[in-house]
Amino acid sequence: MNDEMSAQLEQLERANGLLERMLAEVAKAPSTHAIFVDAGYLYAAAGRLAAGTEDRRSFDLDAEGLIEALIDKARTIFADSRLLRLYWYDGARRRIHTTEQQSIAELPDVKVRLGNLNANNQQKGVDSLIRSDLESLARHRAISDAALIGGDEDLVSAVEAAQGYGARVHLWGIEAPDGRNQAEPLLWEVDSQRTFDLAFFKPYVTRRATAAYEPSAAVPRPSRDDVRFVGAQIAAKWLSARGREALMGLMPGHPYLPGSVDQELLVDAEQVLQYSLRGQADLRRALRDGFWDHLQTQY
Repeated sequence: MNDEMSAQLEQLERANGLLERMLAEVAKAPSTHAIFVDAGYLYAAAGRLAAGTEDRRSFDLDAEGLIEALIDKARTIFADSRLLRLYWYDGARRRIHTTEQQSIAELPDVKVRLGNLNANNQQKGVDSLIRSDLESLARHRAISDAALIGGDEDLVSAVEAAQGYGARVHLWGIEAPDGRNQAEPLLWEVDSQRTFDLAFFKPYVTRRATAAYEPSAAVPRPSRDDVRFVGAQIAAKWLSARGREALMGLMPGHPYLPGSVDQELLVDAEQVLQYSLRGQADLRRALRDGFWDHLQTQY
């Protein structure tokens, strides 16, 4: 055997030895998992299941208790793995934390990530945040397993990105009273699926008591002008809280209001008037007219 061949064999043995040591280190390293929660999906699906409504204003969610339950569930499922953290994705106007989001952010092992919230109370940018985090953590081998709580088809790209770097993605869903609340393409792409039922969520969801205002002799029926004025007052508060960006998003829909905004307007007006506007079509129109009148003066 000549010197050149001996050198090549020696170099090959060193490379094999290095590879064996690397594989041994990888085998000794503990697995790591993370939980990714699309809060918009969670509130809507859990509210519908446990409180009969998707409207966040109609129920209270014990987020701290639920997060602890999800972390405990993950410890059971990923028994030989350690938790990196739980990521909580939600929307907020101008990406400014609400009081509830601040309290969630202060919990141990929890990271709150905020997308925007438009005039129709729809989340914007949340899916891209989930994809960015999933892909980055998988690429850097920071996680081996990801538990994803969500249902939007737009999350398929996030799943594919993480899987491309070797991470396994497990889709966790919430039982739907009727049909499905997760997109089929998302169900097809993940490595495993798990659904949590009413018994799991019931301890953490409480429906709020709502005051009903019934017409009576004690409270005279307001005039259309009175209701129109209240609509303008509420519009002023709405604009002050949400800003011109929300106004610009709302105006193209005139004279129609998004369902969430219309419902909020109705509830606020009934509280001011101490009078039920349900079934009062003429007063409801006056209320919306007053709301739009003020917004148009500011447009």
